[in-house]
Amino acid sequence: FGILGSLAICTVLYVVVSAVLTGMVPYAELNNAAPTSYALEKVGAPYTIRLLVDVGAVLGLASVILVMLLGQSRVFYSMSRDGLLGQWAGKVHPTFRTPYLSSIYTGIVVAFAAGALPLQLLGQLVNIGTLLAFMLVCAGVWILRKQRPDLERPFRTPLMPFVPIMGMLCCFGLMLTLPADTWLRLLVWLAIGFVIYFGYGRRHSVLQRELRK
Repeated sequence: FGILGSLAICTVLYVVVSAVLTGMVPYAELNNAAPTSYALEKVGAPYTIRLLVDVGAVLGLASVILVMLLGQSRVFYSMSRDGLLGQWAGKVHPTFRTPYLSSIYTGIVVAFAAGALPLQLLGQLVNIGTLLAFMLVCAGVWILRKQRPDLERPFRTPLMPFVPIMGMLCCFGLMLTLPADTWLRLLVWLAIGFVIYFGYGRRHSVLQRELRK
C-alpha cells in the first residue's frame, strides 16, 4: 500500500507540475536541462524563487541517486548470498552492519560513469535497463502464478493475467522509443551478464545446489 500510494501521489504531482509548466510557456520550449527554472524565468519570477527551485531539483536528484546506490549495493549483496556473485559483495562491515565493499565499488563505478559519459546516454541506458527489469518482474509474476500457485503471497496481483501482460506491453512500448544504439548497448550488457552467470554464478548458485540434491 505504501508503494502504490506513493506512486499514485507522485503521478498526480508530476501531472499537475506538467500542466502548470505548459500553461506558463509553450511545451516546445521546455525541452531543456532545467524546464521549471526556465518557465519561471520566462514569466518574470524573482531570482530567489528560481534559485530555490534549482536547489530543490539538485537535492531531489541527489536523494534519488543515493537511494539507487543503496538499492544496487543491496542487490549485489543478495546476489552474493545466493552464490551468484563473489563473497566480496556479501561482506558486512563489523560496526555499521552494511555491505560496505559493495557500496564502495558501486559508488566508484557510478561516479566514473557519470563523469565520463554524456548525461543523455546515461539516461537512455538507465531507462532501457529499468524497463527491461520491470518486464521481467511482470513475466515472473505471471509464471509464478501458473507454476507455483501454492506459494504464500501477502499481496496478490489482481486481474491476472491482464495486469502483467499490459505491464510487459507498456514497458516494451517505451523501450521501442529508445534509439537503436541503446538497444545495442543493452545486448552487450546482457552478454556480459550471461558470461558472469554461466561462468561463475550458475556453478555457485545456492538454488542450483538445492535442485541437484
